[in-house]
Amino acid sequence: MEMVIMNKKGLTISIILEAESANYGDSIRNSSVLKKIVRKDNKNYSYISRQALRYSIVKLLGWDNTPIEAKGSGSQKVAQFAPDATIKEYPEIDLFGYMKTSEGDSANTRNAVVRLSNAISLEEYKGDTDYLTNMGLAKRKNLDNSIVKSEIHRSLYGYTISIDLDLVGIDKETEISNEEKAKRINDFLEAVEYLYRDIRGRRENLAPVFVIGGIYNRKNPYFEHRLSLKKNDLNLSAIKDILIDEEVKKNTSVGVLKGIFNNEEEIIRDLNAKTIKGVFDELEGKVNEYYQSN
Repeated sequence: MEMVIMNKKGLTISIILEAESANYGDSIRNSSVLKKIVRKDNKNYSYISRQALRYSIVKLLGWDNTPIEAKGSGSQKVAQFAPDATIKEYPEIDLFGYMKTSEGDSANTRNAVVRLSNAISLEEYKGDTDYLTNMGLAKRKNLDNSIVKSEIHRSLYGYTISIDLDLVGIDKETEISNEEKAKRINDFLEAVEYLYRDIRGRRENLAPVFVIGGIYNRKNPYFEHRLSLKKNDLNLSAIKDILIDEEVKKNTSVGVLKGIFNNEEEIIRDLNAKTIKGVFDELEGKVNEYYQSN
């Protein structure tokens, strides 16, 4: 049986959001291709990479000011965080980690204490495409149109966030105050609650339409890969099985945005779901409580 260390806590939430064409991969000539994976049913599912989610979160928070330096020589130079950048001044490297290298020294690394999964679509990509032209500009000079083809996919997406609360704000001999630790995590949660992504002239709303999770003694991302749809019903079977564990059940909160899922009433009744804001407010309160008691 796993030993549970009571003063060590992990926060995990799994989220469903709705978005359209929020992350592209490589372009092939005049075609823009969505990032996709193939699942066990041999169907294609688009996804938003964890790097894209991180980029949007950091930008929204204004944390994209950590100093950067180019390391290496010639064409082998790579961008890295500056060696003198510390977690005390820069929340980005506190929560998401870093690797710093200096000539003649081994790499100095910090593992991420906030981990994001890819946001994978819960609905199949069926090959929809959009054709774009620059006719509006071309006509001004009687020039030929340029035609671009883009894959498009509007879907619900699921992803998971895992936070190691007792590692926040601690890096070797450096440690920030518990008040600042709580502020950084709660700022992060607020950004997730109201997240958006700017892409190709659009602003996509990445705010949750469903959220489940809490703060637990075991640092397990309980609901990762457990969110699925059947038509437009949220599958509750796997969620209910996880909630058989009383420790998990008593610490889990569920939030749902009304008007999204066909089985909305079942979600509210069987999972005791509240509003999305209600869940985030509750989590922020528990984060404050945790750091005040440590």
